[in-house]
Amino acid sequence: MRITPDNIEFLEPNEVFVFGSNEAGIHGAGAAKTALDKFGAVLGQGFGPQGQSFAIPTKNWKVSTLSIIFIQQYVVRFLMYADYHPELKFYVTEIGCGLAGYEPEDIAWMFREVMEDENIYLPQRFIDILNGKDI
Repeated sequence: MRITPDNIEFLEPNEVFVFGSNEAGIHGAGAAKTALDKFGAVLGQGFGPQGQSFAIPTKNWKVSTLSIIFIQQYVVRFLMYADYHPELKFYVTEIGCGLAGYEPEDIAWMFREVMEDENIYLPQRFIDILNGKDI
């Protein structure tokens, strides 16, 4: 299984930092701030590719936490994008598990279908959950 590194400081040209965002594209804290500072995230863009990053909203336009069903819809759209871009490596962070307040168990299942995809890397805690390990 491909594991997202814990602290990403540098990306190769074909690598993408996947982070939790808000629909307003205010990348002010957590992984979103890292994406803004280091990997080309764009203020005002809450979803999609931007520089060497990809935003998946976990909060709404008013920066309140989105429901799981809305996050899942954004994850599905991201997975479709990743499927169309096999030449890229996507390092998924623990989206929704920081400022949005969800636990890894709440989010990891959204990625179960891509456990074996060659270009999607997942956080260790997501992998452990998907493999049925206690964390």
